[in-house]
This record gives sequence, C-alpha cells and structure tokens, in this order.
Amino acid sequence: MSIQIKVPSLPESVADATVLEWHKKIGDYVERDESLVDLETDKVVLEVPSPDGGTLKSIEKETGAVVLGGTLLAIIEKGERVNIANKETDSSVEDSKSKTTHEDNTDKLNLSPAVRRIVSERSIDITKVTGTGKDGRILKQDVLNALDIDNTKEQQTSSNDTVELNGHRIEKRVPMSRMRAKIAERLLQSKQNTAMLTTFNEVNMKAIMKVRAKHKDAFEKKYNVKLGFMSFFSKAVCSALKEFPAVNASIDGNDIIYHGYYDIGIAVSTERGLVVPVIRNVDALSMDKIETSIIEYATKARENKISIEDMQGGTFTITNGGVFGSLISTPIINPPQTAILGMHKIEERPVVENGEIVIRPMMYVALSYDHRLIDGKDSVQFLTYIKKHLEDPLSLMLGL
Repeated sequence: MSIQIKVPSLPESVADATVLEWHKKIGDYVERDESLVDLETDKVVLEVPSPDGGTLKSIEKETGAVVLGGTLLAIIEKGERVNIANKETDSSVEDSKSKTTHEDNTDKLNLSPAVRRIVSERSIDITKVTGTGKDGRILKQDVLNALDIDNTKEQQTSSNDTVELNGHRIEKRVPMSRMRAKIAERLLQSKQNTAMLTTFNEVNMKAIMKVRAKHKDAFEKKYNVKLGFMSFFSKAVCSALKEFPAVNASIDGNDIIYHGYYDIGIAVSTERGLVVPVIRNVDALSMDKIETSIIEYATKARENKISIEDMQGGTFTITNGGVFGSLISTPIINPPQTAILGMHKIEERPVVENGEIVIRPMMYVALSYDHRLIDGKDSVQFLTYIKKHLEDPLSLMLGL
C-alpha cells in the first residue's frame, strides 16, 4: 500500500514553503512519526513526519523546490522493515547492534526529532550528553557542544560556492535562507514605513537583584522555574501600557486600533535567526507563569518546533540584547506594533545618590516608537514609568 506525503496546510499568512532538507533517501526505511523532510517558510521550519512505517519509494520535490499546501512531496510503500538475509557482514551486524543500542537510549529520553537525527547519524552515546533544557532535557546545542562542532559550520553545505582568491583569501557564497530574507524584508519595511525614534533611560537594578537573591531559591522550589528579570520587565511593561494606551496600539491605514489586551512578544535568538513568540494576556499571568512561558517558547523556537500561530499577533515587544553583552542599542519596531523595549547588559557604574558617588548595577533601556502615533512626551513618560516600577518592585507587585 502506498502512502502519499504531502505539504501540510499552510496558514493564510504563508504563501508557500521551500524544501529545506530530506532526512531520508530513496530506499530508506522510515519509522512512523519519524521526521522525513524539513520545509522552510518565511517564519518557521516545519517538520513533516511519516504517518506510518514503510520504505521511501520516491521523492517528488527535491531540496530547494518551492511548494504549496497539499503538494505531493514523496511516496512511501507501507510495510515492515525487511532484513536481507545472507548479506550482512560481521561488520554490519556490529553496526546494527550499535545502532540498536543508540535507538534504545534515545527512546528512553524525550528528544526532539532534530536531536534524534544527529544522534542517529553520528552514533552518539546520548547517556554521556548533559542536557541544559528544562528538567535536564537534552537540546540540539547540547549534542553539538558534545561533538565540539560549531553550529554555524554545520549548516553550511557542499552546494555552497567557495572561491579561493590570491593569497588564500577565502570567500564563500551562500544563499540567504527564507527566514533570514523575511527578517531583512521586515526590518527594512519597518525603517521605511514608520517614523521611528528612540528614547533612552537607565535603571538601577539593585532592588530587583536584591529581591531575586532573597527569593530565587524558594521561587524555584515552589514553581520549578528560575526567577528571571524578564518577568519583572513584562509586569512593568503591562502596567505602563495601561497608563499609555497609544503605546499598545497599532496603525491600520488611517485608523488607530487600541488593543484592550496585553500580548507581549519576547524576542528569541535561534540558529536560524530572531523569532518573536507572543505570550498572551501577560497582565493576567503570575510571575512563574511568565517565566515558564518564556522558557517553553524559547525551547520550541530553538528546536524548530515554534508554530506560526505562536508568533502571530502581539501588541508590544521586548528584546534583550544584554544576554549577548550589548550595552546599548536602538531596537527596530516589529510592525504593526508601534513600540519596542530594548533591555541591555547590567553593568556596575558610578552614580550619584543623595549627593554621593556610589557604585550601582545599572542597565540602559531603550524605547523605539512610531512618532506618527506616539508623541515624544508620552514615550519619555512611558519609559520613566517603567524605570520607576523596576527600581521599586514592591510598588509594581502592589499595583501602585
């Protein structure tokens, strides 16, 4: 019995997809639910699993092909795995035993298809890999780190054109991924179609750091998640958005849409580019729910499991360049939103308090906003409001 593998239905916002990578070749056996091929859209990478076990009979669309929803990708001949008698050498028997051992190990762990693929292809003893994900889950980067492989180098393929110039000056031409091309398009569109300005301030992080130091162990023990800075910033942002509704609005033609809800996009860096999953109704969430949601979305994004629905909507965005060491920056608005908050590195600096110079852990914060809708006064007051509540987190918790 033949099984047709087709492109899954694509959301209305996604016109088509590109065949990114086949994980099997014709003649290979495919297990049920095993990832067969990756499709890249403008926003996410979609894994297409096999609905049943069988042998890959044909590949209808090669890598690089542009496909629509419902397009035939491959045909699988349903059936059990066939062992060819009298053709296995002693070496192949040992390889089979080794592969079985690896499969047994991976079956006991909750591994993503991407991790399973690397483990299978490189015959990795997964029991020797330390997981850094939630509850010790092993992520793709953990496996790559164990192999001491630069993740960027792994993405480069032999199809790229490498040119050696005089004096061994190497150049490599690689095609821009669809996601990177879309990111470039949206950023350029944002710069061209908004009257973007940025205002800056700085936050004394001493009070928040004191709260975290005092309660982090009890918080993690109770909620099984670490107390990070992002939950404080998210709460402060929601409180500020209620005071300044224009910052939570969007422009649609000649109309202004004021949103009565607070869906906050949290920018996440992945190996394929920046994605912005959206946490819904943040104002109604507790601190632990915010932290848990951030970790879950970040994990999904880095394992290429993030869905388009996870990134749709959003009324405001927070991005944290501080995790990479950025001291100050001007973040670009994520259309159709009208503002974005940039967090940065915490750095001890001399500041004046009560006429004395003291050393405090300071963070520069930046608010980029669309001046067509948000006046300079409102943007400055919005950022000052956030600063006030971050420097006095108790007032934030009490809703003052």
